[in-house]
Amino acid sequence: MTEAIFFDAVGTLFYLTKTVGDHYALVGREVALTLDAKQLDRAFFTAWEQMPPRAAIDGPRENDDKGWWRELIDLVLDQAAPSLSELDRDNFFEVAYEHFAEASVWEAYPEVFGVLEKLQPRFQLAVISNFDGRLRLILEHLGISKFFGHVFVSSEIGADKPDPEIYRRALKFVRLKPDQVLYVGDDPDRDWKAATAADLPVFELDRKKNSLRDLLALLE
Repeated sequence: MTEAIFFDAVGTLFYLTKTVGDHYALVGREVALTLDAKQLDRAFFTAWEQMPPRAAIDGPRENDDKGWWRELIDLVLDQAAPSLSELDRDNFFEVAYEHFAEASVWEAYPEVFGVLEKLQPRFQLAVISNFDGRLRLILEHLGISKFFGHVFVSSEIGADKPDPEIYRRALKFVRLKPDQVLYVGDDPDRDWKAATAADLPVFELDRKKNSLRDLLALLE
């Protein structure tokens, strides 16, 4: 019997208001740099794929994973703006890091608030995400943090999706067995396969085909 529901964050509960490249270009303007949004977009996705998977560690990762994000942004700038000075890179990173914790950057999917409102009285709700402590600020800005009893982020839990260990550690924390927790996510590898490998039943969210309203219908 399902007692709790774990939700992925980005792509499941909320999304970026513009492309990553658009946001990075906006950050650039804030530090007096003119950068091309489309070039930044391409560079980001290339860099994202280049970042090596990390083995799980005992306890939180250093500095709330800020070093990991700096490494990613350096890879982006290597491609999109290779001539930038170290000072410009430092300024860009610090502004970008704060930028992605701002309320205006993210938007909740339209059905999210109503679905969570109906689920909360019946289930323990939690978020489990490859994010860092900024996620709590984002959930608060979006007005949905009140629905979640726990927010599990990879920087604090010491394991990243698609490593099933992130799910196992969250289960241990809430003291529930895998078959008591339904996992909801939109990524075939990081969510569906990884949660299945940890023996959790999965609601496969594919926003081209369904939404969280279908989750509600399934549970009713």
